[in-house]
Amino acid sequence: MFLFKRTIREAAFTHNCYATFMAKPLANEPGSAMHIHQSVVDAKTGRNIFTDEGGGPSKLFFQFLAGQQRFLPPATCLFAPYVNSYRRLVPGGAAPINVEWGHDNRSAGLRVPFSPAAARRIENRLAGSDANPYLAIAASLACGYLGIKMGLEPREAVVGNAYRNDHQLPRGLLESLTDFEESADLHEILGKRFCHVYLELKRSEFEEFMRVISPWEREHLLLSV
Repeated sequence: MFLFKRTIREAAFTHNCYATFMAKPLANEPGSAMHIHQSVVDAKTGRNIFTDEGGGPSKLFFQFLAGQQRFLPPATCLFAPYVNSYRRLVPGGAAPINVEWGHDNRSAGLRVPFSPAAARRIENRLAGSDANPYLAIAASLACGYLGIKMGLEPREAVVGNAYRNDHQLPRGLLESLTDFEESADLHEILGKRFCHVYLELKRSEFEEFMRVISPWEREHLLLSV
């Protein structure tokens, strides 16, 4: 993915233009995502453990799904790592605002595509194109693993527009970092030292952002407050 990004940027430069992988570079256009399709294969048999012997969804499938619902919200800062990332996660913006799940439902944060039993998978639609793919994939799998380890059960599948359900994700980077800091279960899986360093780095970036006065503030507040 890093090679792809670099290649696209270099190709754009040769045509006197820029390529960006910001999550939300344009206010009136959909953001850029990095959807993660997940399935787990038994190392000995090569069988997809999300499918049972009868060809239907297995207990492990639902536990993995439940883990994503429980732990993706506190892990959001790994999928939306910059202040701009949260501009994408708004109602009606072609990106999820919650971690509801549904069958081939593109308004839900967790989509289960129609597929053969051997290819049963869960699509995590939360990550933006600005996310580090190593961290996003590791965090997504960690959330599912915790669901299996704890034997969790998911909520019922959403039918229809998931945007009508409550906003279940942090609304900004600082809130997201606080939620991540308080998730001891994720720290155990991802490593306490990594989590500490990541939190410190992202809080430093947020403090730097807070020193910048945006055009919106000048336009709406300069002469009216």
